[in-house]
Amino acid sequence: MPNARYFLLIASTLLVCQSASAQIIERELGDFSLKLGTTPSRSMAQGLVTPTGGDSAFHGGLDLTHDSGFYFGQWSPNAGIAPDSVFEVDSYMGFKKPFDKTLGYELGVIRYTYPNTDQLDSHELYAGFRIFDSRIGTAFSNDAGRQDSSLFLDLGGIVPLGLDLRMQYGNHQLDAPAAIDGGGMVSAYNDWSFNVSRPLMGMDMNLIYSGSSLTGADCGAYSGHNTYCESTVTLKVVRSFF
Repeated sequence: MPNARYFLLIASTLLVCQSASAQIIERELGDFSLKLGTTPSRSMAQGLVTPTGGDSAFHGGLDLTHDSGFYFGQWSPNAGIAPDSVFEVDSYMGFKKPFDKTLGYELGVIRYTYPNTDQLDSHELYAGFRIFDSRIGTAFSNDAGRQDSSLFLDLGGIVPLGLDLRMQYGNHQLDAPAAIDGGGMVSAYNDWSFNVSRPLMGMDMNLIYSGSSLTGADCGAYSGHNTYCESTVTLKVVRSFF
């Protein structure tokens, strides 16, 4: 896959570095709104292209939205700079339309690409509704050897507490059961995560709980949304310098 396809993504990340105070730069281009930043634009896609785990030290992307509600963009949750990390590019396009100030819907598709590896690209369809500042969405992918579906819930900011609560639940079905140590077989499993975040002194504090229906030796078959198979509590502090 030609590296030229990802020039726009890399260029957008470099543009963001010119700003010392903002995570997102916004520009109006006729009927389009362009966003460049180290934080993905707030769309249903955001809940799917920013996984709970992963290396978030180097990331960035762009989002272009038309007045009609059509949008497309690219987001790299990992630039592959850190050791043992893989360059990933998530390209998405969709349509987002409000009914009024309280309700709206969204649907689209994401393509996950890993340019520097032999890993096959995958696609995911997603759709969701917005109610006030809360979003609920679902996604489905049917890739070689497996089917994955997920439910995503973002309750938005809980004003009295200054907290943001996000939840994700996934189901994973394998076409051929995976053999594990001890002679067992795994053909399906679920995983979930809960993320509570709060800004504090210029930092984004995140408390994350993740887990799955697999334990012990069965975790040898795990390849879901979370970094770890078994129940894990993670405290992540993010400080953006540009």
